[in-house]
Amino acid sequence: MRIYLWIFCLALALSARGAEIHFNFSDYAEGATPTNFIPVLAGGGQPGIWKIVMAEVPSLLTPLAGQAPAVTRHGVLAQTSQDLTDEHFPMLIFTGEKFRDFKFTTRFKIVSGITEQMAGVVFRYQNASNYYVVRASVLGRNVKFYKVVDGLRSDPIGPELAVSLGEWHTLTVQCEGTQIRIWYDDKLAMPPLGDHSFSEGRIGFRTMADAVCYFTDASVDYTPLLPAAQAMVNAIIEKEPRILALRIYTLQTNGLAQVIASKDAAEIGTAGTDAELKAIQEGAVSFGREKGQVLVTLPLHDRNGDDIAAVRVHLKSFFGETQNTAITRARMIVKQMQTQVGSEKDLL
Repeated sequence: MRIYLWIFCLALALSARGAEIHFNFSDYAEGATPTNFIPVLAGGGQPGIWKIVMAEVPSLLTPLAGQAPAVTRHGVLAQTSQDLTDEHFPMLIFTGEKFRDFKFTTRFKIVSGITEQMAGVVFRYQNASNYYVVRASVLGRNVKFYKVVDGLRSDPIGPELAVSLGEWHTLTVQCEGTQIRIWYDDKLAMPPLGDHSFSEGRIGFRTMADAVCYFTDASVDYTPLLPAAQAMVNAIIEKEPRILALRIYTLQTNGLAQVIASKDAAEIGTAGTDAELKAIQEGAVSFGREKGQVLVTLPLHDRNGDDIAAVRVHLKSFFGETQNTAITRARMIVKQMQTQVGSEKDLL
């Protein structure tokens, strides 16, 4: 499994679902804006102001007597704009990853607001006109879910619940396929929902109008999305037990070939050889032998017949196997791939 380390104070760890990202806002300097996030505005008014502020936060764990404080003061994410525009929805979107099946949790505190006192999260976000929302409202005394499709909001769904001003609460949303579950303060807020408008997308934080809100202890537990190239490799390996190794290479901006998919995930990102480079640039076919196996490198074409990638195949050999036979076997594997690839973009 590939493990990414985001330098903006975000930790990625293995989990039961596959991977987990923790957004450690407390590692930022006061007044900073977290990197790998972009502010987005839906509706009218001025853009939101997202930055790190210092706040007192109750411990997630019950402290042992004399060993840990019940409340600590550290950096949290804050939306501090107090724009009184009614239809004003500041959002902060995480750009580091897209998510399909996941569980996104955050603690939040609604600090103030005259026209509105509301905080929430967005998920399976496509753009400012297409996404899902779960938000909690102090003035409305409710937790609601709705979707925005082509800029049009659906009717909100959700119960009346006490949402207090100036106190920390927890909001969790889980997506599995078309099913959506929502928790408020660790209790299921409403029956499971079903919707197929968006199958994947980004996650983020959201407020409304002049509501000043804080967020902390945010994390997402998720199943990583596979690039199409890796999905193809996995499917072929499952059907072809005589394949010992299978890699797909593309040409990078530095002029070198690089592995973008492999039977061995540890090889992803490693550089190719001249054989892969010539396959991409010249359409060349390379052949080699090692003990008990044959090695073939072939070009992979797009729908127009242009070379867009190289495929290196290691196959178990058999007694008397010739170079032509090995290349023919490898071509059959590449042919399976080419039925699924119209362009280089399809690989990624």
